[in-house]
This record gives sequence, C-alpha cells and structure tokens, in this order.
Amino acid sequence: MESRIYLSPPSSHSSEDFRKGTIGHSVQSLSGSTELVEYDLAILFVPEYRGAELGISDEIEGVEQSLFELSDSFGNLKLLHLGYVVPGENLSDTYLAVTQIVRECIGNKVLPIVIGGSQDLTYASYSAYEEEERVMNLVSVDYSFDLGDVDSPIGYESYLNKIILSHPNYLYNYSNLGYQSYFVRPDELELMNKLKFDFYRLGNVRSDLKEVEPIVRNADLLSFDLNAIKVADCPGSLKPTPNGFYGEEACAISRYAGLSDKLSSIGFYNLKPSGAGDQSPHLLAQMLWYFIEGFYSRKNDSPVINRTDFLKYTVTSANDLGEIVFYKNLLSERWWMDVPLPQSKLSKYERHQLVPCSYSDYEQACNDEIPSKWLRNYEKFS
Repeated sequence: MESRIYLSPPSSHSSEDFRKGTIGHSVQSLSGSTELVEYDLAILFVPEYRGAELGISDEIEGVEQSLFELSDSFGNLKLLHLGYVVPGENLSDTYLAVTQIVRECIGNKVLPIVIGGSQDLTYASYSAYEEEERVMNLVSVDYSFDLGDVDSPIGYESYLNKIILSHPNYLYNYSNLGYQSYFVRPDELELMNKLKFDFYRLGNVRSDLKEVEPIVRNADLLSFDLNAIKVADCPGSLKPTPNGFYGEEACAISRYAGLSDKLSSIGFYNLKPSGAGDQSPHLLAQMLWYFIEGFYSRKNDSPVINRTDFLKYTVTSANDLGEIVFYKNLLSERWWMDVPLPQSKLSKYERHQLVPCSYSDYEQACNDEIPSKWLRNYEKFS
C-alpha cells in the first residue's frame, strides 16, 4: 500500500485478544504484505482536531476497542485496520494524507471508513474524488450546512464552501439530512436553493425515517457529524445540543448508508477527544456495526447494473415537463426515476441520471405533482 507512509500502526493487539465471533477476532491490521484488493472495507482513524482549534489527540481509540468487542455476524468479514494517520506539520499536510489514503482505497474498490477528528476532514475525502476526476454526490448528516464565510479559513464549521468553490468542481449534488433551522442563516438557505441542493429539516426526517434511504442511496461520500445526535445520546460530541437524532435513528441512517451500492466512502466526525470515557464511543461503535451490517446486505439492484428485474412506469405530466419515467426493482422493491440530461452533458453526468427515490415520489407524480428530487436535478441543466 503506497500511502502507508502516512500511517502509524494500530494499537497493539492480536485476534486472540478478542473472543471468537467478535469483530476484533476477525479484523486484520495493515502489514508489509497487505494487499488492499483482498479487503472490502478499511477503517482509518484520524486524530486531527486543528480544524476545530483543539489540536491533536489520540483519545478516539475508545471507539476502536468498543467496535472490536461487538459481534461479527457478517459471514465473511474482510475488514482492514489501517491504523492512525500521523498528523502533518500543518493541517493541510493531514488533509493531503487523508486524500491519498482515501484515493488509494476507492481506486482498489475498498470502502474507507474514516473516524475523525473534526468534520473538515470531509474536504480531504472529497479531494480524493477530485483527483480521480470523478463527479460525485455528497450527503451530510448535520444540524447545519457548515458553509462558513467565503473568506474564512477552512474549519469544521466552514468546509462546505471550500468544496463548492473548488475548481474544477466535481460536486454534482449535496444533500443535508437533519438541519435545525435556528442554526441556519437565511442567506445559507438561499444559496442551497440557488445551487439546487437538497436539504431536509430534522423534524421532517424523523417523521418518516424510511425516506432517508433513497437520499443516502444517492451518495458517493457520506459525512456524519456526531453533533447531529442529541446530547442525551451522544454527550461526547464537539458541540452537543439538546435536539437531534436519537441513537437508534443514527444507527438506522448508518445502515442505510451501508446498503447503498453507490457509496464508496464514509466518515464519522466531531467526537470530542475528552469524550472517550462516556457512552459516545460506544454509540459510534454501534453505528459502525450497523454500517458494516448494511454493507454486507447490499442488493446490487441498481438499474445501472441490470435492468432485467425491473418494471418501468411512465407517468404523463399535465405540465410542460412531459413524462417522468420510474423504475422499480421487482426483488428489492426499491425505486429510481430517470431525469433526462442534455446530450452535451450525458457523458459527464450519466451515472447521475437515474435518481434513487421512493414509492411516495411515484405517488406524487401520479397526482400530477413533480417530485422535488426530480425537479432539482432537472433544473440543474435547464
């Protein structure tokens, strides 16, 4: 593995330190003979908090121990423990290290699980797609948009602007799950609307959590801010708040992320360095368990892969937009809708033409209402 120069080895332990049937007994640590392509998943710890002005810490090891004690009920777990990123002299050096590691993983079809550290590390993971020149979708579970001000330095509450303004830009779509209105300025909402991005208030998401699945299914990269979980369930986040997702809901979202055939990397961030003694590392470990469980339950049912097991539904609209085409997989019963792209854009954005959706989107179309997911994608090119 070329990017091993950025890594320090995992905490010393062997599989014999954990009971049979646990993740710790099955996980393999990076060694000189490791071949990435032999694994499905790779877990990476990044003890970098300078983006949150908290320096560097190694106290996220509590997550490692909590995860490895959990049950390995996945059949044939191929999980590689990459170890810890050695923080660079400057924050930008750490970003470079994370970018190269994530890039090497996704290039070998291994899904990296990044455990931070502050959430500005999302920018480093995005940069891996940028270097690959791969147009991608980003989904963030967060109580705010983390836009910051245009002129402000990159940080855990101001990284998204840097992604949006990067040039050339490879961000096709951004979706926020669980924003809380009192943390979002009107000008930020205006910008999200102008860019045709998707954003969902906490109350709306929690009222029907199943609707999260198609949103997450559309992500290439998911960034989970532990601040989005209410303080009663996750007191060890960097900026805990009274409201947010329950722990069970965070685990459900993590499982949906694992189920997504499209998702190729994920990160969990903003665990407070001093939070190692409370329940927060245990919750994060369980979120990781659900993600892995989802990953090994993937259905590979996308119409991009195979359209033989699909029903096609064509809904004629009374407005000028004409027809909306839906696809339903007969085995998984998951839905997609076809958003027509201009011929000039097809080669670059073709993999984003089929947008994951739910039965409720189909019902909307049948009632002569244009589903918002379809309309926002259509308007990107109108």
